Amino acid sequence: MTTLADPGSSRAVLIGTASYLHLEQLPAVEANLVDLATELCDATVWGLPVQHCTVVADPQSAAEMLDPVHQAADEATDTLLVYYAGHGMRDPDSADLYLGLGGSRDGIGYSAVAYRHLRAALRSSWARRKVVVLDCCFSGRAALTLSGAADTIAGQAAVDGAYVLTAAPRDRVALAPDGERHTAFTAELLRILRYGIPGAPELLDLDTLYRELTARLHAKNRPLPQRSQENGVGALPLARNRARAGAHTPAGPVLAADVRTAAVATGLKVARMLREEGHPRDALPILRLALQEQPPDGQGTLFAVQLELSELLADTGHLGEATTVLESAFQQLHKAYGPEAVLICRRLADLLQESGNHIEACEVLKHALDIAESGPRVR
Repeated sequence: MTTLADPGSSRAVLIGTASYLHLEQLPAVEANLVDLATELCDATVWGLPVQHCTVVADPQSAAEMLDPVHQAADEATDTLLVYYAGHGMRDPDSADLYLGLGGSRDGIGYSAVAYRHLRAALRSSWARRKVVVLDCCFSGRAALTLSGAADTIAGQAAVDGAYVLTAAPRDRVALAPDGERHTAFTAELLRILRYGIPGAPELLDLDTLYRELTARLHAKNRPLPQRSQENGVGALPLARNRARAGAHTPAGPVLAADVRTAAVATGLKVARMLREEGHPRDALPILRLALQEQPPDGQGTLFAVQLELSELLADTGHLGEATTVLESAFQQLHKAYGPEAVLICRRLADLLQESGNHIEACEVLKHALDIAESGPRVR
């Protein structure tokens, strides 16, 4: 196959549980969902329509987690991609794989979602190709079973006619390193999507992504991914190689709107690079400049800038300015749907509560609930 999967007849469901009552919190999962959705919907990566990318943040029940998967499975005819980030658990008796919910308890399988139910939803899909990405942590005796082909998580998670890619970390620290924006596995996946792979083909297939992920994680002495595939799905091109984009790509007329949109996207990209390299203060003026632009059709990108800037301001002690940035974003939400809209509300509410404005925080959280209930593609 020499072309990308058709975005119009493909679907993606991105699931993540960051907040837990009884397990360690995984705040990096929130950023995983927002940033991965942004990359998959970027026309220079895959170009998946926003309405075809469902984000399920902090599901509280099996139905909340699986209903969007069943819906996407019914709609997709080309490619169905399902991603999960959060706590993965193994039942102590059956060793079955379970995906964590907010109320899940360690070692109690019925408090989480059995992976076999997710696998059943995938098997029912008419999609020609199915891709499963599991960025899960495993602790205790679960880590002891990750040896031998039949016992690998990827092997047990296999789905007929699908490509299964797992992070398979052996402990929680490796999954979400302290102070990092993303989990270890998803951070490398996002870098590949954002910056490409020098020397690789113009289209990146699943096997190429797997090999590059393995090399990068090995170089950082982090747990290595696993894979399982059937019917040659690994040859499926999933993303454009941004490292190959440039002078030889034909372009149309440059419009003022295109320049503004590019300025915002470029500022966000440079700021993220600076943060990743340990220069957060250098990223601040770049994000402030990017925020001055108003791309006519790039509200999602602008929200991403506002989220990035507010997070950086809060980290550097500028809580007042961080609140102002999020309040401005909140005023622009109206009926906007998407992971950024809900995340803006949640982060603004946190800052308002921290400053003692509890009533305003409650109003913002109520708006977040309204968005979640009204927006069919965000749960």
